[in-house]
Amino acid sequence: MRKGRGTEQRIEQLRRKIRYHNYLYYVKGAPEISDREFDALMEELQRLERDRPDLVTPDSPTQKVGGEPLAEFGTALHLTPMLSIDNTYNEQEVREFDRRIRRLLGEEDRVSYVVEPKIDGVAINLIYRDGVLSEAITRGDGVRGDDVTQNARTVRDLPLRLHGPAGRVDSSLNGTVMEVRGEIYMSFQTFEQANRERQQAGEALFANPRNATAGSLKLLDSKITASRRLRVFTYEIASCEGVEVPDSHWERLRWLREHGCPTNPRAERCASVEEVLERCAYWQERIRELEYPVDGLVVKVESWGQRQRLGATSKAPRWLMAYKFAAEQQVSRVQSIDVYVGKSGALTPVAVFEPVHLSGTMVKHASLHNFDELERKDVRVGDYVLVEKAGEIIPQVVKVITEKRTGSERRFQRPKECPSCAGPVYQDAGGVYLRCADPACPAQRVERIVHFASRGAMDIEGMGEALVKQLVDKGLVKDCGDVYYLTMEQVESLERMGEKSAQNLMNGIEASKARDLSRLLYALGIPHVGAHIAEVLSRDFADLEGLRNADAQDLQRVEEVGPVVAEAVAQFFRQDATAEVLDKLIRAGVNTRSQKRAVRESPNVAGKTFVLTGALSHRTRDEARQWIESQGGRVTDSVSRKTDYVVVGADPGSKLDKARALGVKELTEAQLEALLGGR
Repeated sequence: MRKGRGTEQRIEQLRRKIRYHNYLYYVKGAPEISDREFDALMEELQRLERDRPDLVTPDSPTQKVGGEPLAEFGTALHLTPMLSIDNTYNEQEVREFDRRIRRLLGEEDRVSYVVEPKIDGVAINLIYRDGVLSEAITRGDGVRGDDVTQNARTVRDLPLRLHGPAGRVDSSLNGTVMEVRGEIYMSFQTFEQANRERQQAGEALFANPRNATAGSLKLLDSKITASRRLRVFTYEIASCEGVEVPDSHWERLRWLREHGCPTNPRAERCASVEEVLERCAYWQERIRELEYPVDGLVVKVESWGQRQRLGATSKAPRWLMAYKFAAEQQVSRVQSIDVYVGKSGALTPVAVFEPVHLSGTMVKHASLHNFDELERKDVRVGDYVLVEKAGEIIPQVVKVITEKRTGSERRFQRPKECPSCAGPVYQDAGGVYLRCADPACPAQRVERIVHFASRGAMDIEGMGEALVKQLVDKGLVKDCGDVYYLTMEQVESLERMGEKSAQNLMNGIEASKARDLSRLLYALGIPHVGAHIAEVLSRDFADLEGLRNADAQDLQRVEEVGPVVAEAVAQFFRQDATAEVLDKLIRAGVNTRSQKRAVRESPNVAGKTFVLTGALSHRTRDEARQWIESQGGRVTDSVSRKTDYVVVGADPGSKLDKARALGVKELTEAQLEALLGGR
C-alpha cells in the first residue's frame, strides 16, 4: 500500500517539476536545467504512468503526443462570444479611436492602453475547469466553433493545467471556470521545415504559416498535429467564475504568465495615445524581424471596468482595435492563368499579370495554390487584382477588384486533362489538389528522374539535373525505368561527359540496382510517400509485387498509414504508366524486395527500438543493423524516450550519455548477440 502511495506521490512530484520547467522555458525564457535533464524527468513520468495507467490524468504533461484518430470534429459553444476586431490603418484612425473612447467614458476618466503584436495564426478559446484544460474551441461564427481539444493538447507550450508557483497545483482554482483566449501559430522556421518535409513527400506546399496552422489543427490524427510543433500566445481572460483576477489587463497578462500561460513578451503598456502611436511607428519598421507571422498590433483599453462600460457593437468590442500594417501592394491585370505540374503530378494554377514592383523586385506571377482557392477568390483572366508581398516570399493575389470588371473577363475552368501530357487528372484523396495520373508526364519527367537518382533515393552519383535534362532532351530517357537501359556510347555522347565520367555514371547506375525496396519506393515519387513512409511500407510488404496488389483497405492496416496515404499509394499503382515503369525496372534487375523485412521475428526484438554507438568488434554497424531488423527490430540514429536499447561498442559517443540520462537500457555487443540468439 505504501509503495503504491509512493508511486502516486512521485508521479505528482514529476508533473509539478515538468510544469515548472516548461514555465521557465516557454513563459520566462530562462531554463534552469538542460534538455537532457528535462527529458529524464519526462521519461521517468512516462515509465511510471505505463506501470500505473490508472493514475494517468488528462492534464499530465505526457498527454501532448496525440491520441487516437478522430472520425470527425464536433462543435462546441463559447461561454462568451468571440467577436471580431475593428481595423484601423493610419494615425488619424488611431486618434479617432482614442477620442471615441474618451467621449464614451467621459473626459475626466484617465485611459491607458496595452499594445500587443497581432499574431497571424488561429484564434482559440481555452476553457479551464478546476484549472484543467477542458475544451479548446476555434472562433467559428463567434458563438460556436470546432472542438479541437485533442489537437490543442499537443501544442508544446499550451498548459494542460493552470498552476501556481513552481508548477504546484493551485487549489484556489478548484470549482472555477475560466475562458482564456489565445492564438495558435507556427513560427517561420517551423513553417519552412514543414514545407521541406512536404516537398520530400511529394505533397503540395503550405501557402503560408497561418494556413499551415489551420490545417494542422483540423487534422483528424492528433499525432500528426503534434509533429507540426505549433505554439501559442494567450492574450485575454474572457470570463472567469469562482476566482478573482485583476482589473488591469496588464496585470491579467502577468496572472496568466504566473499560472503557466505564455504571453507575448513584446506586449507594452502605454499611458497615452501618443505612446500607442510610437509603438505603431516602431513596429511598422521592424515587423519582419519577428520569428513568427504578425499582421499588425492590437490596442486595448487596459481597465476591465472601463471595458464593461464601453461594451460592444453586434460585431466587435468598442474597447479594442487592430492597427493593421499596410502591406506593400500593387494593382495589376491578369493576362493569363497557367497551370504548372510538379514532381508529384500536382496541378497548380498560377496567375500571370502585368509586371509590378514589389519589395524590391519585379513580380509578374503569383500562385493561386489550388483550384478551390482560385474559385473562392473568383480570379478571372482580364481581372484587375490586388497583389501583395507582405512578409511572404511568394507574391499572392489578395483580392479581385470587381468594380473594374467590364464583362469581358473569362472564368478559368478546372482542367479535365493534364496541360502537359493531355492525360487524365484526378482529385487528390482527402485533399483539394488535382493531380496528373501519368508518372511519365513530360512536365514531371526531369524532376521525377532527378529525384529518383538523388542521394536519399537510388543514389546514382553524377546524375544531376543538367545531365537528366540532356538525357530527356535527346530522347534517351522518358522515365525512371529507362535509366537502366542507357549504354556507354549514349552516355559518352553527352556534353562534358568523357570516358571516365561516363564509366563512373554507368557504375553508379549498376550499383543502384541493389538498393532496398524502401529506397525504391521513395525514389518513385509516390504522392504523400516520403522516406519514412517508404520505410514503413517496405517493412510491411515482402516485395514490390505484394504492394502493387494491395488495395487502399489493405494499406490502411499498416501502422502509420492513414486513408489519404493509402488511397494515394493504391491510385499510383493502379496506373498503366506506373506498371510500364515498374516492368522496366524488374526486367533490368533492380531489387524489388525488402532486405529489412524480418526473416524471423524474435519476441525479444520485434517492435523494439535500438541505437548503436561506438565501434563493434565482430561486425560492422550496418551488419548489426541488418541483423536486428531481420528479427523485427528497428534501428534509429538518435536516442529518445522511445529507445528501448542502446548497444555500446568501443569509444561510444554522446548517445551513451543521453541514453543514461533517459534511463535507456544498455547492451554490450555480447548481450546483443545473446538477445538475438547468436549466429
